Amino acid sequence: MVFGIRYLSNKEKMAMIERGIDPGIGKSAPRPYLSLKFGLLLVGLGIGLLVALFTVRGVFGQNMTHSEEGQAAAVYFGCLGIFGGLGLITSFIIEKKAIDK
Repeated sequence: MVFGIRYLSNKEKMAMIERGIDPGIGKSAPRPYLSLKFGLLLVGLGIGLLVALFTVRGVFGQNMTHSEEGQAAAVYFGCLGIFGGLGLITSFIIEKKAIDK
């Protein structure tokens, strides 16, 4: 199957060349800050999990009822969203400063 896909891809590129179309146009542009963006997102998510853990342990304590466990889950997901978003915003600010230079 891999060879078939490769064969058809090569055949398609050859047909594009015959018609005068550049086969490299469809390639995506390099994204130099992609690893920075995902790195900051993961750091933000990790910090969010730690903040949620300390918040749940401090507010609810060790002996939680069923309704408090639901609230604890909401705290975890809320912190993940907030700190993940902060990581992406930080990535945007760093990229913007680098582009402006």
